[in-house]
Amino acid sequence: MSQRRNFRLERRIFVTTIALLVVCGTTFAQDLAPVERAPVSKREQQRREVVDKALAYLAKEGQSNAGTFSDKVGPGVTALAITAALRNGKTTDDPMVAEGLMALESFIKPDGGIYGNGRLKNYETCVAMVCFSEANQTGKYNETLKRAKEFVTGMQYGEAKRDPSDPWYGGVGYGGAGRPDLSNTGYLIEALRAAESSPEDPAIQRALAFVSRCQNLDSEYNDTPFAAKVDDGGFYYEIPTTKIDPSTSEERYTPNGGLRSYGSMGYTGLKSMIFAGLTKEDPRVKAALQWITDHYSVEKNPGMGSAGLYYYYHTFASGLNAAGIKMLKDADGVEHDWKADLIAELAKRQNEDGSWSNDNQRWFENDKNLATSFALMALAYCK
Repeated sequence: MSQRRNFRLERRIFVTTIALLVVCGTTFAQDLAPVERAPVSKREQQRREVVDKALAYLAKEGQSNAGTFSDKVGPGVTALAITAALRNGKTTDDPMVAEGLMALESFIKPDGGIYGNGRLKNYETCVAMVCFSEANQTGKYNETLKRAKEFVTGMQYGEAKRDPSDPWYGGVGYGGAGRPDLSNTGYLIEALRAAESSPEDPAIQRALAFVSRCQNLDSEYNDTPFAAKVDDGGFYYEIPTTKIDPSTSEERYTPNGGLRSYGSMGYTGLKSMIFAGLTKEDPRVKAALQWITDHYSVEKNPGMGSAGLYYYYHTFASGLNAAGIKMLKDADGVEHDWKADLIAELAKRQNEDGSWSNDNQRWFENDKNLATSFALMALAYCK
């Protein structure tokens, strides 16, 4: 019965079209001619299949009845999951997205922040800002974003809290007070740009000062004692302000007391510098790109192995996209289509249920919702 109805409908459309062509002439006929569409490549077809499976997992298995994802750890994963869905073609009318946004709205606080218990209030507010910006086509979240911007910039180490000569100046940590780090400062820059702040925004320029001091580059931009100890152009997570003992952590420190560069921070640093207005001609960007060339990988987080692998995939894709890089040569001179490499690697790592997860539990990537959200955000840059 359904097939017969479809046939009658198609025949009715066909007859109507023919009648219009007869009445309106050949010019109108040309306007109605089918639009030729470029064929979808095998790579894009694979990307779509992987993305569709992952989105189905989040909708059916990942989201709670309250609209949240992994809500025991606060609203951060919910923000990442909904951002991932929106960047991969879902709209605000999609049930998963609509319920997720409503749940995220419940975390908006009177002080303008968007957070849970307050322990991660900078991180959670920043990722929520990015999410609300993606969903703000109608301007619904304009006031929310304005107040959230005031909240996160108020937690940053600016002139009122630190002198510009201080190594922590411009940075921000998970909860505001305490040690700042490159990951949270990168999230701050991204959130401000998502809320339509220009690269010249004072908060972004302050953050750039901190990001530059997190780079292993002996230059005028890094006046810490660590700049010349490694000097490979990569980036590290935090800037110690007390004496360190290199023997306490081979993962973090070099024998001469330098701070080891690693992958996810390298791409976070690159993206943050570009979002802050630097170009490929800037020596900091040149050095970052050289480090990336020397350590290209989609199989591991360089310097960290499997730890933080899915966060690395997200920073990898977003950093290279921000830099406008399509092809990249590795240390052996082999040229890579990084998007194709990343799609293939994520397709290989995808679980049967459509999710991703990391056997290395560091930074909670054994949480399927978190790893899947990072993977989907990475794939959004691979279109």
